[in-house]
Amino acid sequence: MFQEDEYGKPINEKLSAILRRNTTKDDFANIASHTNISFSTIRDVVYRTNSLTKSNSKAIKHLLKIAFENSLAKQLQAESDKIFLDRKLCL
Repeated sequence: MFQEDEYGKPINEKLSAILRRNTTKDDFANIASHTNISFSTIRDVVYRTNSLTKSNSKAIKHLLKIAFENSLAKQLQAESDKIFLDRKLCL
């Protein structure tokens, strides 16, 4: 998932923005408890104040999956909202 040259430096800005937009503090906490990687390390990698390492990448990989699932859920909710609002506007 991550290339060898990505380790030892912050994740790229686009990935950081996507993870911040599609995950919550609860997601960080759940992943921390499952991976034994601290909440603060996960947060610092996501916010680019800590570098990606092979060790903490395990948590970031889990976070990527959660972000993907959350983005799909947001998309479905937005589509449902648009249908509802369209019907209201047509009244």
